Amino acid sequence: MIVEGKYYKTVWMEGNSVMMINQNLLPFTFEIHECKTYWETCMAITDMTVRGAGAIGAAAGFAMAQAFLELQTFDKAVRLREARQDIENTRPTARNLFYAVEKVYQAGLESPDNAVRAANSIATEDEESSRAIGKWGASLIGAKSNILTHCNAGWLAFVDYGTALAPVYYAAENNKQVFVYVDETRPRGQGGRLTAWELYQNKIPHVIIPDNAAASLMKEGKIDMVIVGADRIAANGDVANKIGTLGRAILAKKYKIPFYIAAPSSTFDLSCKSGNDIPIEKRSQDEVLYQTGPDANGNMVKIRVCSPGSQAYNPAFDVTDAALITGIITEKGIVKPNITSISQLFKKSE
Repeated sequence: MIVEGKYYKTVWMEGNSVMMINQNLLPFTFEIHECKTYWETCMAITDMTVRGAGAIGAAAGFAMAQAFLELQTFDKAVRLREARQDIENTRPTARNLFYAVEKVYQAGLESPDNAVRAANSIATEDEESSRAIGKWGASLIGAKSNILTHCNAGWLAFVDYGTALAPVYYAAENNKQVFVYVDETRPRGQGGRLTAWELYQNKIPHVIIPDNAAASLMKEGKIDMVIVGADRIAANGDVANKIGTLGRAILAKKYKIPFYIAAPSSTFDLSCKSGNDIPIEKRSQDEVLYQTGPDANGNMVKIRVCSPGSQAYNPAFDVTDAALITGIITEKGIVKPNITSISQLFKKSE
């Protein structure tokens, strides 16, 4: 993506450091954050400096490569296993993280340089998959279309281009008229802060809506289709994504609106038979109770916006049943959310 005339990826590696756009500061401040050690990269994943399935996966792969570069002591085998566990514990729901860590770990057993090559290969694979998803997804979009999306599954959520927004970008590049309704996506506001910022940078017409406005917009016939991303997809087509996705799917079913998931094949977890097997991350209640933003001097401040005497429950994800999903847009094509179609998708890769 071009920001102020310069091209950026979301996350990349320079020497032994992992560089990333600091998403906690967006959309108010654009800043590149440097992680000099694997542990600093772990912290960046945990505190959501980097977020989104593909970007998390790439960052985790780079973190694993950093560990191989750093841990050259006599007990390095033990410490590398500990480092792998540290990285895998940062965000338990995102499948791409485990996919990347496994590939880089196995490559690193040959040499640290091989680990770096594997991590860079995963990042490149993420970019290429996103562009292919854009092309496949754009084929579903009419000459003029109003699209609802939830959370952020665009350029910032992947190394480049994204998944749920990739079809939007591709359609716009090919002169289709697209308008995007952007769910704000409480509690962290990834839609209102990140998706809207991306669309603005790309000059895509859009408007931010409160999460609870989607139902009335669907009822009024203002939404033609829904496209969202995914953090993990089970073998039967159940999908874990940002909390609130399930509600959008139920509404879309009610009003007969196509509901699509956009995700690369690395997001599928065939070891999970159904959504019941997907671990759901529980995050700090502070994300619900507090909001952050710039004060008059541009300094980021945190203020409480909820009852001082109350606590909050904050699951980061929910699981959307396969029966509610029209199709899954992958880099290899559009598949139905069922065991047979998903199995065939992976047979093509063999």
